[in-house]
Amino acid sequence: MRKSSIQILQIFTFTFTLLVLFSSCKEKSPQKEEEKKPNIIIYLTDDLGYGDLGCYGSPIIKTPEIDKFASEGVLLTDCHSAGTVCSPSRAGLLTGRNPYRSGFYYIQGAYGAYLKKDEVTIAELLKSGGYETAFMGKWHLSRLEKSEKYDEPSPSDQGFDYWFASTHNAFGGPKNFGKFIRNGEAVGEVDGWYCDVLTEEATNWLSNIRDKSKPFLLIVSTHEPHTPIAPPEKYSEMYNNAEVDSLEKSISYGGVARPEYDITQNKKEYYGTVSQLDDAFGNLMKTVDKENLTDNTMVIFTSDNGPEHPVNLEESKGEWEDPIRDMSFGTPGIYKGMKRYPYEGGHRVPGIVRYPGKIPAGTTSDEFVVGTDFITTAAKLANVNTSSDITLDAIDAFPAFLGEKTKRDKPYLFLFPTHEDTYFRMPHMAMRYNNYTLLGWFPENKDGSNLIDWMKSSVPEKFALYDLSTDPEQKNDLAESQPKVVNKLKPLMLEQWKDIRDEGPDWGKSK
Repeated sequence: MRKSSIQILQIFTFTFTLLVLFSSCKEKSPQKEEEKKPNIIIYLTDDLGYGDLGCYGSPIIKTPEIDKFASEGVLLTDCHSAGTVCSPSRAGLLTGRNPYRSGFYYIQGAYGAYLKKDEVTIAELLKSGGYETAFMGKWHLSRLEKSEKYDEPSPSDQGFDYWFASTHNAFGGPKNFGKFIRNGEAVGEVDGWYCDVLTEEATNWLSNIRDKSKPFLLIVSTHEPHTPIAPPEKYSEMYNNAEVDSLEKSISYGGVARPEYDITQNKKEYYGTVSQLDDAFGNLMKTVDKENLTDNTMVIFTSDNGPEHPVNLEESKGEWEDPIRDMSFGTPGIYKGMKRYPYEGGHRVPGIVRYPGKIPAGTTSDEFVVGTDFITTAAKLANVNTSSDITLDAIDAFPAFLGEKTKRDKPYLFLFPTHEDTYFRMPHMAMRYNNYTLLGWFPENKDGSNLIDWMKSSVPEKFALYDLSTDPEQKNDLAESQPKVVNKLKPLMLEQWKDIRDEGPDWGKSK
């Protein structure tokens, strides 16, 4: 009898243990689902203007794929690139830092600039959280072609497990571009247009190469619609008609002068390129759907700066022309300024984010978002920490994606490119503070000093103030009528500018 009692007790204990374990597993299963890290895709276009998409009000350009994408997520009406020109904007997006902090006063290579290896990128940060990472397209942050003279960090050194990239613009393209490099090895000429080739490469990586047990970061960085452009005829011919000719006359180009000679025959090429880009993006999203990635993937669609403009008399001082840029018909919509300008049109860009189940579909948000914010937002979603030793110019923008109010510890500065054909014709910085934007000009470079020396020894001395909530076109300077606001914002601009300026390397003296 005693042995039987012991056996019964053992059976009871074993059964009870199984029930407890089963119950525990059932309780933890939903938690594991909640902890699943999202995939992140950033689709970065080149020189795409705020007013160039149907969902942003373009009366001309047809972008059904991007419009559909916007209907599935949130359309940001106050989204900004990190800089006003290519390389600075890209550096800011990858690092979460104002690009001047990293020494990007102009484009990659100017003054010897490149993204230093010790800069911590979004790829490195997410890799520390178990992500697999890939980069496709225009890099423009270092020279990818290695030589005895140049051995600069590549995407591999900045946290990307896989990359298929070009150093800079698709000159000699965008069709059958011949300067792609894949994981350090030259590829040679690739058949097809730049944006379509990127879609094919990204599709192959998503479908056949990545480790599907890991979450991933994928950045696709197009050349389009940066010039030179030459879309397939089926796209350009969509815009070769009298209706488009008439509508184009109503388009605003940010108040920046256009050439006096007639370039209107080129507009169909630009419009067609944006429609081609729309198809390329749509095809990539079809791959995301096919791979059953849609529900757990946050996709960000944006641009690296405002739209390019043809070379004009002010810029060239009558000394040069650029027929390639005569193809530039992008628009910032109602905003003032174009690419390079710290006015709104130089950095206010399309920003669309889709994350099903987390971001309500078909919404808009008028919260202020900057390209630097993407790294902090991604880190929060991936549950990884940013280093307190690194100065970031970023916030977690996810509340903004939900239309909720956000707060910045410090204002953001949009800075001009320090270059011969820009410094004399525009404000040198703009600072957003709520609905106000304060513009600042350095003192004139009267003695013709080296531009870097002039920039690094200057602080703004002239200011203009605009209230974007009532004057989005920046027509009415309030500096004289609202001196209290100017006096409140000036110290903030000066403090922030000195901090950024003094951190940025002087490439000539650091070598």
